[in-house]
Amino acid sequence: MKPVLVIRSLQRMQSEALTWRRQGRRVALVPTMGYLHTGHMSLCDRARRTVGPQGIVVVSLFVNPTQFGPKEDLKAYPRDFASDRAACETAGVNLLFAPTSKAVYAQKELGNYSTYVVEESLSRGMEGASRPGHFRGVATVVAKLFNLVLPEVAVFGAKDFQQAAVIRRMTTNLNFPIKIIVAPTRREKDGLAMSSRNAYLDADQRTQATCLHRAIQAARKQVVFKHPKPIPAEPLRNHLHRMIESYPAAQVDYLAFFDPKTLQAVKQVRRGTQFALAVKVGTTRLIDNALL
Repeated sequence: MKPVLVIRSLQRMQSEALTWRRQGRRVALVPTMGYLHTGHMSLCDRARRTVGPQGIVVVSLFVNPTQFGPKEDLKAYPRDFASDRAACETAGVNLLFAPTSKAVYAQKELGNYSTYVVEESLSRGMEGASRPGHFRGVATVVAKLFNLVLPEVAVFGAKDFQQAAVIRRMTTNLNFPIKIIVAPTRREKDGLAMSSRNAYLDADQRTQATCLHRAIQAARKQVVFKHPKPIPAEPLRNHLHRMIESYPAAQVDYLAFFDPKTLQAVKQVRRGTQFALAVKVGTTRLIDNALL
């Protein structure tokens, strides 16, 4: 097992990337906020299979402050650099890019950081509505990572469906020569989508958190098996809302039925509709989605 190279300097990261480009090496980037789990490792595996054994797989580890709201869990977000480094070494990652917030947003402290990337269509609803400014922070930091790592491919997880759509649109609109791959959501045995935030849940909340996957299963049952024709979205949403909140610790943020290409809400739900939901279990906010 070869030790993973750790880089924290932005200048050194870009210098390495330029060297790889001159050498003709294929580079894949897996952007993360750390506290890596099996789901992240599946993204690394997808990256490796894409660029091949001679390619370079870079995992970025950066808890990005600009995508957190003032009342969100930035300070409490789980961190374990030693574990993340070990996981990357086991997965055969070549380089772990772990810059500090001070380095990434250095000019902000000097009062002259005023450039952000804003996607104005796909980012409006769902997470964009619940977390104002979130996607501005996401798009900005991903654009920075693209310019620092210079990847040919970037791999994201399907659990963050809207985020992947925003990043793909940004990549196309700003002419980044990068292929965006969205890998399937990895789940625990009981269906809960793998997430770093699952670490916040106590034992009882962890059991109740399965309500998200149960809601997805219930929606699929209604759309795929019980109603071959389109059904109204609002009654189905109300039914799922009641089902989720029958769990004492669960509180619905949103339940959305939408077109997976445009992210526009639909009034009629049919096969091929995307379903996304955000639910607080205790104080932990979880998201999930699925194609119905």
